Amino acid sequence: MKVNKKIAILLSMVMVGSMFAGCANKDDSQSNKENTKKEEAVDQKTEATTKDDYNFDNNDYFTSLSWLEENMDKNDKLLIIDARAEKEYKAGHIPGAINVAWQSLAKVEGKAGEKDWGTLQDKEALSDNLSKLGIKKESQVVVYANKDGWGDDGRIVWCLQRAGIDARMLNGGFDLWSSEQKEVTKDEPKEIAKSDLKLDSIKPDLNISTDDLKKEYKELKIIDVRGEDEYKGATNFGEARGGHLPDAINIPFTKLYNEDGTIKSNEEIDKVMKEAGVEKSDNIVTYCTAGIRSAHMALVLKNAGYENVRNYDASYYEWAGDESNQVEK
Repeated sequence: MKVNKKIAILLSMVMVGSMFAGCANKDDSQSNKENTKKEEAVDQKTEATTKDDYNFDNNDYFTSLSWLEENMDKNDKLLIIDARAEKEYKAGHIPGAINVAWQSLAKVEGKAGEKDWGTLQDKEALSDNLSKLGIKKESQVVVYANKDGWGDDGRIVWCLQRAGIDARMLNGGFDLWSSEQKEVTKDEPKEIAKSDLKLDSIKPDLNISTDDLKKEYKELKIIDVRGEDEYKGATNFGEARGGHLPDAINIPFTKLYNEDGTIKSNEEIDKVMKEAGVEKSDNIVTYCTAGIRSAHMALVLKNAGYENVRNYDASYYEWAGDESNQVEK
């Protein structure tokens, strides 16, 4: 990232703990969140970045605070989703936002680790649930969360994009919105008008199944986006076995964040990837525990120009749950 002397003086390196425990069922994750934060005391450095550098003003994957603020009251196609936990939403949210959990768009019948648990719903179920949120084919959806959350904003945007909906993450999320002292409310929309959305298909290009992963394994660069302790064997969320997929590269998705909750510049992301041995030409698969953090990283990499990226949404829950699958520590 290029910076002038003035900005360089302002840059500082700070030590942050691992911000995300997630990619698990929220019923499990809420009880484990605080413990995991302590367990994942990863020595990770992030850099402060100027607003000019991190703008990403309304491209295919991100939109800026300024764009959202300008369109909130005059864009009737706009729908804002708060992907944080319900208690955080109720404590204060961006005006007009509705609260949506990633689980409401996923197959969560049965138990984590069973085949297809946590994966995206089929087009019929997804059509029904998106229509209940008032989402239409022509909607423009902006999703936000916190940097110390679970990557839920990325997972929901990933879901919507697979459904063919124009959806983007708010760069900086609620962290930046709050620090910039933008308007916050506790008022909730009184009624959501159901749409008549009917999806024709679900796009397959942003996802890979367990079966296809096995078929293509030798041609893939597999990125484990979980914390280092999980990669090395910690089972923080009831995984059947600890460890990671064979030959997977550990790049916690928190490494792609600035300290203010924005996403690092493309140049910084390229540096992180190259240091880990990942090139833009690689055929990349991301995974975590239940495909939440990994969906987020997949979109961040897409935004940075890594075209061949897919999210393994069954992720480590399903892989570890099948004893025939090899794991490493």
